[in-house]
Amino acid sequence: MKESIAKAIDKQTKAAQVNTADAGSYAAYIGLDVHKDTIAVAIALPGREEPVYRGEIAHEGRKVEKWLNRLSVEFDGQVLQFCYEAGPCGYGLYRRLVGAGHDCQVVAPSLIPRKAGERIKTDRRDALKLARLLRAGELTAVWVPDAEQEAMRDLTRARDDMKSQERKARQQLNAFVLRHGHHWPRGKKRWTQAHFNWLESIQFEQPWLQIVLQEYIDAVKAATRRVTDLTEQLMQALPGWSLAPVVDALVALRGVDKLAATVLLAELGDISRFDSPKQLMAYLGLVPSEHSSGGRRRQGAITLTGNGHARRMLVECAWSYRFPARQTMHLNERPRRHQNGPRRSPGGPRSVSAVAIVSSRRPARTSSWCVSRLPGNWSASSGTSYGRRCPA
Repeated sequence: MKESIAKAIDKQTKAAQVNTADAGSYAAYIGLDVHKDTIAVAIALPGREEPVYRGEIAHEGRKVEKWLNRLSVEFDGQVLQFCYEAGPCGYGLYRRLVGAGHDCQVVAPSLIPRKAGERIKTDRRDALKLARLLRAGELTAVWVPDAEQEAMRDLTRARDDMKSQERKARQQLNAFVLRHGHHWPRGKKRWTQAHFNWLESIQFEQPWLQIVLQEYIDAVKAATRRVTDLTEQLMQALPGWSLAPVVDALVALRGVDKLAATVLLAELGDISRFDSPKQLMAYLGLVPSEHSSGGRRRQGAITLTGNGHARRMLVECAWSYRFPARQTMHLNERPRRHQNGPRRSPGGPRSVSAVAIVSSRRPARTSSWCVSRLPGNWSASSGTSYGRRCPA
């Protein structure tokens, strides 16, 4: 099991890494202001000269390839470094540039240095600024997933979108029914077959209200079907995913089910890029904000920066983790089978109570195994380092 997880992490790490040249060996630093239809280009040469604006090119595959060929001829086939801001255009341009043998960074827009007095923003200025900051090493690159990782992430986010639509449709239906004087009894579970039967039995004097009620009911059922279908598709795609062994290991933790583990790994990807659990928590925005000066230290609420999808899933897992662990049915069944005179195998426990105690400790041992290996160091035989061991 450990070897399969190590291979999965190795595959993700190699897919995320790009063979780049040393910082001083780039022939040029090129800033790109990327839009849906156009790409503004600015080039900064090594040294202290100001970047030069080269105009705009069409954001089309063939036009970009022709432009790359011209740059290759201009700089004698040397390695170039590109950068552009993360945005709605995705990572297609990044993969095209890296596939051409160059280095590229997708930078975080919120971490780009900005002057307080800047009041003019144009594509030309943005491209020049990116080229200048790229040459100075002042930009922060985001992690770029590979195609498989991005596909799994889009699948989990599509399910999350459908879940939001389902929640909104249910709220609209509840509000409509309550506004007209009907409410489901307190303490009874909603969205069961009995609840839908009650909703469909409501009668209004105005026929138009009956049409509205049926439309709301149909919207809720359709949204629920979409969530169910996407969940099934996600579970079917999981066995073929490279991080499936890591998902199985995370499920051993109390409060984490297979869906939560899949969402976490789809959003975080290669967790080994974090040197410590503190870095991971800072990336997820789960560390306290701070505004300290001199001898005064002031900390506030969590920062809420970084990946909101993974942060929300971790918080949901924490709400489940707060409940005490319960023995599962198959663990409780073992002592019952030995009530009528248990048979002790050679070297086995001497009493039924010993069997029950050992069985009840298995979930704790499984969680300890998972925690000690996922955030900890792999053995020398695996050759993979997966961060540092979490403090006790």
